[in-house]
Amino acid sequence: MIESRILVVDDEPAIASGCKMILSEQGYRVEIEISGREGLKKLLSSPFDLVLLDIQFPHINGIDILKEVKKQRPDLAVIIMTGNGTVNNAVDAMKSGAFDFITKPFSEEQLVCSVTKALESIKLVKENNSLKKQLYDKFDFSNIIGETSEIKKIFEKIERVSPMDSTVLLDGESGTGKELFAKAIHVRSTRASCRFLAVDCSTFSSTVMESELFGHVKGAFTGAETAHEGIFGAACDGTLFLDEVGNLDLDIQGKLLRVLETGEYKPVGSNQIKKSQARVVAATNKNLVQMIKEGTFREDLFYRLNVFPIKIPPLRERRDDVPKIAYHFLRLFCRKAHKKIHGFSDDALSALVNFDWPGNVRQLKNVVERLVIMCDKEQLDHRELMDNLEIKPVALVRDIPLTLEELKRARKDFLEDSFRPVERLFLLRALDDAKGNITQAAKAVGMQRSNFSAMMKKNDIHA
Repeated sequence: MIESRILVVDDEPAIASGCKMILSEQGYRVEIEISGREGLKKLLSSPFDLVLLDIQFPHINGIDILKEVKKQRPDLAVIIMTGNGTVNNAVDAMKSGAFDFITKPFSEEQLVCSVTKALESIKLVKENNSLKKQLYDKFDFSNIIGETSEIKKIFEKIERVSPMDSTVLLDGESGTGKELFAKAIHVRSTRASCRFLAVDCSTFSSTVMESELFGHVKGAFTGAETAHEGIFGAACDGTLFLDEVGNLDLDIQGKLLRVLETGEYKPVGSNQIKKSQARVVAATNKNLVQMIKEGTFREDLFYRLNVFPIKIPPLRERRDDVPKIAYHFLRLFCRKAHKKIHGFSDDALSALVNFDWPGNVRQLKNVVERLVIMCDKEQLDHRELMDNLEIKPVALVRDIPLTLEELKRARKDFLEDSFRPVERLFLLRALDDAKGNITQAAKAVGMQRSNFSAMMKKNDIHA
């Protein structure tokens, strides 16, 4: 660290000057101060990287200087210089935050070695903090777009639970960004410098999932030609994100429960018990309480996972966030596509806000990306949006109604789920063609104005 600034504080001018001469030859910028009080003032007012501090001064104790410096400048490295008769004081100094101490008289090699180690330590700490900041910035709340009260409450919960080791259960529909929230928890935790690993519990079969979670030994099953650590082992002291945990079968649920309760697990095919200190953040888009009633999810596992539940609302319940999220993705994909699209027309933005977004943020992201690819204009208008909006396909009725009441309820649900998005888009297109004039829009589609207005109200559309 050629540009490192060092202050030598010692009331013996010969020692102070000698240190300055030796360290200056090493390329450091060195200043000296023979007064303890003046040295303290200089340390608190100037950006030094390291101080060589004598432990005894006529009017102030070196330990008191050290404590004040570490209180106001915790990043400053301190090396204590002590005589043979004050070694005990040097030990006290180490307890108070000194990096090292050297005993007078010390050699040139001892001085240079101690200073080099201290400055290298500072460099490593700064690099580590820089990496943590990069990670923190990457998953900062600014990357989770939203200003509604619901999202702000989630941010507050994350700030509170992140420093703890408590298990967190994120409950939200597919596409709401549960992994982003899990990463935000990780980077705010004491485990931020350790690994964050994610596994989708709906991806693998039961046998493969057990191996993915807990690992296996060589020869545990056909095809197991080498041992596999498993993510509980790989996560070590970090954070393990179990996405769609409701898809685990009952056998693996029992083994997961054991890890959460004792930290112990066995790799597939092994009799050896292993330990894991990984923190678990789980997520689900299923109703686990209902699954417990149906016997497909363990109640004891639910309570072990549900220590700190966080409900993530779907996009349709926070429509005020849609414009900000849409513009975030617009800027992102314009940069990637090297295009200059300034924004959405008013009617296009209104359509975005009023769409139900069954696929949530993920669906909105896909739509904006597709619009950027297809658009050659400076503004995205309503017609282009309508051509690229994904409309939820008609769902098949799984259970045949057994009574007239069930048939009526099924019809109502069918219309609500499948027809409402089409109805909303019908209204928005009519209003777009009529440039927002409700009377003309109603006339163009063959409806009375009062009926058209009532349908708008039902769909929460405002002209």
